[in-house]
Amino acid sequence: MTANTQAAVTGQSVETARSLRKLYFIRAAFSVTWVISIFLFAKTSMVIAGVLLIIYPAWDVIGTFLDIRANHSSPSKTPQYVNAVISGITTVAVGIALQKGIPETLMVFGTWAIGTGLIQLVLGLRRRKHLEGQWPMIISGAQSIIGGTSFIILAHDPTKGITSLAGYAAFGAFYYLLAAFRLTKTVNKVATA
Repeated sequence: MTANTQAAVTGQSVETARSLRKLYFIRAAFSVTWVISIFLFAKTSMVIAGVLLIIYPAWDVIGTFLDIRANHSSPSKTPQYVNAVISGITTVAVGIALQKGIPETLMVFGTWAIGTGLIQLVLGLRRRKHLEGQWPMIISGAQSIIGGTSFIILAHDPTKGITSLAGYAAFGAFYYLLAAFRLTKTVNKVATA
């Protein structure tokens, strides 16, 4: 690899790391806001809680497209596009499930969390070859699979189920923050090299 090629690769890696870091901070802020909102309204207004349940997977569609844009140099964006489609379908499915009840909605959420957790796990494993700071995303993907399973199990206890969704989103915020801070180290390390 020539010095110019190596500099271009390093520059592109730094740009990707900066873009992903910014996105992870945004996603963490959204998750924290959502958790606070769900705790405030889950027991007092099922209408607002229902809207929040629809917003969460809809935001994931937006976040996924922002991820694609931040990581534009990736050779394969198929996992992100699959994730966007799954989250889009989930947004509609949550809206439909809410008409039947919270247990059905929690089952939809559980299925979605398992599917997107698997995708996040695969993406984190692939990205760690080129970017440091992916372990939080790998762990988050695995935890999403476990969380999704618990949503399905707790579906017939709506209060515990909705509370577990808030916990799931809170852990997501934590992992996004952890990944963002880890990417800061990557950016600083490359910049000083």
